[in-house]
Parts: sequence; structure tokens; C-alpha cells
Amino acid sequence: MKKYWPHIRLIIVMLMAAGLFSFANHRNAHRKVPADKAIEFLNEDALYITYNSVNKLLIQNDIPASGVLTEDLDLNKIESTLNENDMIKEADVYLKLNGELGARIVQRTPIARVAGNQTFYIDEDGKYMPLSAVYSARVPLVTGSVERDKLNSVYQLAAYIFHDDFLRKNVIGIHKSRDGFELRFRTDTFVLKFSDLNNLEKKFNNFKAFYQKGAKDKSLAVYAAVNLDFDNQVVCTKK
Repeated sequence: MKKYWPHIRLIIVMLMAAGLFSFANHRNAHRKVPADKAIEFLNEDALYITYNSVNKLLIQNDIPASGVLTEDLDLNKIESTLNENDMIKEADVYLKLNGELGARIVQRTPIARVAGNQTFYIDEDGKYMPLSAVYSARVPLVTGSVERDKLNSVYQLAAYIFHDDFLRKNVIGIHKSRDGFELRFRTDTFVLKFSDLNNLEKKFNNFKAFYQKGAKDKSLAVYAAVNLDFDNQVVCTKK
């Protein structure tokens, strides 16, 4: 009998553990979800959707996700509801050990705002994004020939500006016309022109060298337009 005792003891321990696990699962399944929710915004520099709005979206079949049993919650459905919101890029919904419902939210990031017959944002993925009712993003304003279903060229330029520290800080306007693009700056009165998006890095490097020199000798104010369409040079038109 002694030689079997270690095996018997192991079986008893495993049965006890299984019983405790089953009891805990049963208890958690019959626990009501608390009214408080753990909502976390993972990119909260600016809130395009509020905590209260997310809280209201944590609903399943028109039944608030609080005061109900945890076993009755469909986390996938709640998560899908959040992901369908225009301001949310990705949502992760989960239950904490104490039964509290939690949600991790990644918001969409606008990089330009289109003004025209319809006003909307272009997000970091080049997609249409409606304006937020609670926050207005400080991004370049896009005017001119821009259609909602033809955003590729404007998105390409806006994304380049967004990821460049100097341009992101200084460019406030993008105008698209038949002749190309015009950029307007926060503190300078000249217009920066170029006809296409070829060799953008080279064009902007030339411009930055020109701008640095002009800022140093304080000559930028005399120009009405700066053109980047010429190879290896910046052509300026005075006022």
C-alpha cells in the first residue's frame, strides 16, 4: 500500500484542484458584473470619443453590461460593437478577476482635415474618418479638388507631413489643384508649390536647406511663392 501512496496522494491533490477550479468557475459565472468599468485609452493624447461614450457602448442586446451575470456576457459581441464605432481603431474587451468589465481602446488618428462639400478627416491608414463631436484635431486643412473616394495622393502627402517633425509643426494647409499642390505654413506667408509627389524626400530636403538659410538671414518674408519642381534647386518668386 505504501508504494501506491504517492500516486494516491497525487490523485487526491488533482481532484481537489479540479474541484476548487470548478467551484471558482461556477462562482464567477454567477457573479454579477459591477457597474464600474475599467476603460483604458492606449493613445490618449486627444480623446475623439469620451469615456462615457465607450461606457454606453458596452451594451449587449440593449441590456447594460452591468448587473448581469458574467456567464451571460458575449465579450466578442461587445468588442465588435466598439470596433464598429467611427472613432475606434481597435478595442479589446475582457473580464477582470473580480468580474469587472474592462476595455482597452486604440483610437483612430487623423492626419488631415478635408474641407469642401463634405468635411471629414483622413486617418493614418488613408481612410475616411468623420469629425469628432468632442475634439478638433490640429492637422493640416485640405482644400481644392479632393473627393472622398479618391484620397490616395492627398493621403500620401499628408502622411509624409505627419511623419516629418519639421513639416508637421509648420504646415497648416494643403491645397490640391490641377497643377499640383500648394502648402501653407503657420508663421510664413509664402506658398510652397510642386506639381507632383515624385521624389518627395529630395524636394523637401532642398526646401529645408533653403528654409534654414532664409530663417537665418531673415529673408523668407520677401517671397510670395517657393517652387520645388526644379531639380536640385528651389525657385522663389518675390512679392
